[in-house]
Amino acid sequence: MKLKFCGAAGTTTGSQHLLEVNGKKILLDCGLYQGRRSEAYDINCGFPHFDPAEVDVVVLSHAHIDHSGNLPNLTKRGFSGNIYATFATRDLCTIMLADSAHIQEQDVEWLNKQRAKDGESPVEPLYRKEDAERCLRQFVTVGYERPMLIADGVTLRFYDAGHILGAAQVLLEVEDREDGGKRKRFLFSGDIGRGGNDVLRDPVAVQDVDFLLMESTYGGREHELPTGADEAVAEVLERSLARGGKVLIPAFAVERTQQLIYVLHRLFHEKKIPQVPVIVDSPLAVGATEIFRLHPECFNEDVYSFLFEDKKDPFHFEGLKLVRSVVESKKLNQFEGPCIIISASGMCEAGRIRHHLKSGIGDPHNTVFFVGYCAENTLGRFIRDGRKEVNIFGKRHAVRASVEAIDSFSGHADHSELMDYFQAMTGSRSKVWLVHGEEDRSLALRDALRKDHKGDVSVAELGSIVEF
Repeated sequence: MKLKFCGAAGTTTGSQHLLEVNGKKILLDCGLYQGRRSEAYDINCGFPHFDPAEVDVVVLSHAHIDHSGNLPNLTKRGFSGNIYATFATRDLCTIMLADSAHIQEQDVEWLNKQRAKDGESPVEPLYRKEDAERCLRQFVTVGYERPMLIADGVTLRFYDAGHILGAAQVLLEVEDREDGGKRKRFLFSGDIGRGGNDVLRDPVAVQDVDFLLMESTYGGREHELPTGADEAVAEVLERSLARGGKVLIPAFAVERTQQLIYVLHRLFHEKKIPQVPVIVDSPLAVGATEIFRLHPECFNEDVYSFLFEDKKDPFHFEGLKLVRSVVESKKLNQFEGPCIIISASGMCEAGRIRHHLKSGIGDPHNTVFFVGYCAENTLGRFIRDGRKEVNIFGKRHAVRASVEAIDSFSGHADHSELMDYFQAMTGSRSKVWLVHGEEDRSLALRDALRKDHKGDVSVAELGSIVEF
């Protein structure tokens, strides 16, 4: 068996890992590399580490764009095999890949303006919506823990990763023909959730693992708050709403928004916060919320009971409004009185949240409430770090609104939780490769694992190949 690290090695973006076994090439994830636009376009367009037409099978861990986002381009460039995913992952990809296609077209428009200035010819987007739709025809859905033969001597089983709806750990049970028919159990962690999620089940502890490809996003870092920190959310909202203004919550459209809806539902039901209108203003988030309702198999016991025993929709309550149209979105700027507006994107770099910030960030009655990570040099990070003025749509705006942030909603396990995940697993794990982390994060997790684990633990290098 050979494993080539084609993405998300030394970084957290562009997850792609190519496994060769029994003469077949199995690609684990096919995510978009995200960085400087011109650099990202070249990397994503060309697949520098393999030929898409030579890939036999794709196994997708989950629907996040850094894991799924280059699938339409892969199929466009010659991949014709099956794409295996869980039911919920396939459904989320129907909206997320179409949305990604729209972004590709926008990015190329920007890139072509730069190329025109340099006298260069225009380029085409990585893919269009039609390519995303064609790609979805190659999906084959598999339930959690159901065996599926995907290649000669290779059986796939998905195990819940507790990260987003449908997220899976990928277990490949291999009869290695090139190694005397030796049986090997190879696990790709995908992205691991924290456990204790308000909506989802905890990550499953997989047994008898021989070889492990593991994420390391938060190696060496701990989250500030435990999961399910409802009291902290209630305190922020009660304090903010008392000022009589709007609470603007930048949130990722998939997972974070639905988690917030459920938490707010619970807080209203328990009368822990005043009853005010809640508006979700994001077409993608509205679509994702509808998909969540279709997949109770992913819910934890509390939400499952809420749905079937209490007969209540976890993602709907009196006073909740889901907004799709631009006209309705614009009307929110004239809304008077306290309310909560949840809108994408979580880092305030795109989407309708920027319009709400433009309209409301200068009002001291309002609050901007962050419930997720904001990368450096993003609008969200500037606001969260306390800048007095920020640039929105090319104009400077004074930040007079209050700014609040909590860290309990992260979908990624922190350092201690990654260690717990590893220790709950059984098997020799004779070789462990760490991916999906900045170098210092991967090294911190590597050093911690090496203290107690006898197997070989290393940090993957982009483009390198290992045999086992």
